[in-house]
Amino acid sequence: MRLPTLSIDQKKLVGSEDAKTKEWLVTNSLGGYASSTVLGINTRKYHGLLVAALRQSGDRTVCLAKLDEEVHIDNRILKFGTNEFYGQFFPKGYQYLQRFSVSPFPTYNYRTNDFELEKTIFMPRGENSIIVFYRATNQTPESVGFRVFPLMTCRHFHSVVDRRKNPLSFNQRDGAKEVHLTFNNPKATVIVKNYGGNFVREANWVERLYYREEHNRGESCTDDCYQPGYFEVVIAPQREHHFAVVATASRVAKAAKQSFERFGTSFQGFRNLFEQELKRRQENLATFYDFHKGVPKSEWLSWAFLATDAFITQQTGNKKSIIAGYFWFESWGRDTFISFPGLMLVTGRYEDAKKVLLDYIGYCKKGLIPNFVQDRLGRPSYNTVDATLWYINAVLQYLKYTGDKIFVYSKLWESLKAIIEKHEKGTDFGIRLDRDGLLTHGPQLTWMDAEFDGKAATPRGGKAVEIQALWYNALKTVELLANLFKEQSLAEKYASMASQTQESFKEKFWNHKKNCLFDVLGRLGGDPSVRPNQIIVGALDFMILDRHRAERVIDKVFQELLTPFGLRTLSRDDSKYKGSYVGDRNSRDSAYHNGTVWAWLQGSFTTAFLKTKGCSESNRQYAFRNFIWPLFNSQLSKGGLGHISEVFDGDWPHASRGCIAQAWSLAEPLRAYMEDVMQVRPKYEKFLLGT
Repeated sequence: MRLPTLSIDQKKLVGSEDAKTKEWLVTNSLGGYASSTVLGINTRKYHGLLVAALRQSGDRTVCLAKLDEEVHIDNRILKFGTNEFYGQFFPKGYQYLQRFSVSPFPTYNYRTNDFELEKTIFMPRGENSIIVFYRATNQTPESVGFRVFPLMTCRHFHSVVDRRKNPLSFNQRDGAKEVHLTFNNPKATVIVKNYGGNFVREANWVERLYYREEHNRGESCTDDCYQPGYFEVVIAPQREHHFAVVATASRVAKAAKQSFERFGTSFQGFRNLFEQELKRRQENLATFYDFHKGVPKSEWLSWAFLATDAFITQQTGNKKSIIAGYFWFESWGRDTFISFPGLMLVTGRYEDAKKVLLDYIGYCKKGLIPNFVQDRLGRPSYNTVDATLWYINAVLQYLKYTGDKIFVYSKLWESLKAIIEKHEKGTDFGIRLDRDGLLTHGPQLTWMDAEFDGKAATPRGGKAVEIQALWYNALKTVELLANLFKEQSLAEKYASMASQTQESFKEKFWNHKKNCLFDVLGRLGGDPSVRPNQIIVGALDFMILDRHRAERVIDKVFQELLTPFGLRTLSRDDSKYKGSYVGDRNSRDSAYHNGTVWAWLQGSFTTAFLKTKGCSESNRQYAFRNFIWPLFNSQLSKGGLGHISEVFDGDWPHASRGCIAQAWSLAEPLRAYMEDVMQVRPKYEKFLLGT
C-alpha cells in the first residue's frame, strides 16, 4: 500500500513567510516526539529533534534541539543549518533547500552546484531515540569534509535555558564516534553516536536562540544550547556516502546504552528499523482500507488514518492512553473519550480501546472520571462534569463496534451503575441531579473551562445544555445495558429518570426568541448566548430533543457559527465575541471559547446535520463538500503537516492556532466522515439500538 506524501518545492520554501509556520511532527508511541519547521528553524521551545518522555507520556524533556550541518569544499564552508536570533537568521542554510517532504518521515533535500545532501529524520517506536539518515553526494574532484553539529540541552519542554541564570549541570564523556552527556537536573543521560564518521570535541555555546512563536504567545522566547563538538565524515570525490547520527536519552545511563544494543552496531541495522516501520504503516493502511471496502482511497484519508497513531501511547503495565495534543497536552479524560470513537473504533483498535476504558474506570472516584492524570505525580484531577458522561458514551460506542457484552458486564457494569447513583445523590463540585431531573454543576467544569485574570472566561455554572444532553444519553445507555443484562427493575428506573430529564429539558431549554437552545440555565434564567454546545444535542445516539427542534438548532448553528474548519464558540453578533486567538495567555484564554473555532465540533455538527436533515445521497455529499473536505483538504498541508490543529481564529482567514496536532480535531471529523458521510456504521448498532 503506497504511503501518502506531502511535498514542498523550493519556490514555496525560500523567501516565504508561510514556510516558517509549517511544522512537522514524528512521535514514538511513548509520548516523546521530534518536531521542527520545514525550513529547519526551531520557532518554538517545544521544537527539538529528541523530545523524550523520560517518565510518562506528558512529562517531556528536550534533549537534542537539532543537528546543524556544514560542508568544507576547497576554501569554502557551506552551512546548511538555520537558526534565528533576534532580528536575524544565521546561518541561512535554507537558501540551499530544494525540497522538503513528509512520506511519512520528514526529509530535507539541499543542493549547491557541486554538493547534494538528503537528510531524513526517523523516530523508532517505543524508544526515546532519534535516527537521522544522511545521503551526501560529492560532485567535486576533491575529497570534502562534512560536519554535523549537535545542539544539546536537557530541559523540561515548557522551559528554556539561560546559562547565566540557570546553567545546565552536566558531565561530558567523549568517544571516537560518540559523545555522552550526563545531566543532573533534570536527571538524564543523552548519547549521540555517528555511524560513518568520527567525533571531534570542540565545545561551544549557541546563545539567545529566538523562538518567534513563543514571542507571539507571550512566553519565554530565547534559549541557550550547548554544542559539544561535531561529527566529521570525509566524502571521496565523485562519490555518494550514506551515514547516520543517532541519539538516545534515558534517566538511567545503562538504559540509554541498552537502546544502542537493541539497534545493533551497523548502519544497515538502522535502515532495517526504518524499513520495518514503513512496512508496518503500509500494512496498517492496507488493513484499514480492506476493512472499509466501500470507502474510496485518497491521500487525505490515508494521512488522517496514519495521524491517529500519534495520539495513542504506551504506558507502564501494558496500559494505553490518548494524548490530547502535541505539544503540551497530557492524557485528558474529556478529550480521550470524545476522541475515542475516531481514534480507536473507526480504525479497528479494539484491544487498545479496552485498555483505555479499563485504565480510566480504575481512576473513577465518587462517580467521577478524572479530567486529567498528572504525568509527573500520577495524581488524577476530577474537576469536570462531562468527562464521566463522555466515558459512558464511549462504552456505548465500543459496544456498537464490538458487541463485547462480556467485557462491559464483567469489567465496567458495576462502576457504571455506581456513577449514575453518585450523580443522582450528589458528588463533588456541586454535581448532582436536581428535582427536575436535570443535572446541575458548579462553574468551570465543562469543556469551556479557560481562565482570564484568574476567573473563568465562560463560567457556565448551573445546568449547561450539552451536560443535559450527555446525561440523558448516559441514562438511556445504562437503561439499554440493564435490559441487556436482565436487570429489569433497574432498567425501568433509568427509563423513568430519563423521561423526567427529557420533559424538563423540553420545557426549560427552548429559547423561543432565537429559535434554538439556551446555553446554560442559571439563577438568573437562561443564557441566550449562541454557542456550539447545543449541537451535541443532535449528535448523540439518544437525542433529548425532538427532531423538529433539533433541526432548528442545526439551522441556527449553521447561520451563526459554522466555518470551513469548525464551529465558532460564540456568535459574531455577541458583544463578547473575539475573532483572533493571539497574544499572551490572558488574551488567548479570553478568546478560547468566545469566538475561537474548534475543529472537533465539525464532527458533531456533521452527525447532527445528517440525523436531522436525513442521510440522502445529496445530503451526504453536501456535508462532505462543506463540512469535511475543506478541513482535511486545506489543513493537512498547513500548521502541523499531516495533522489538524487545535483551534482556528474566528475571523477570516481562520488562521490555525494552538497545538499543531490535536486528537479530537482529527478524530471527530474522521469519525463523522466514516460513520455518517460514508455510512460505514458500527457492526452491532442495529442489534443494540434497532436503527
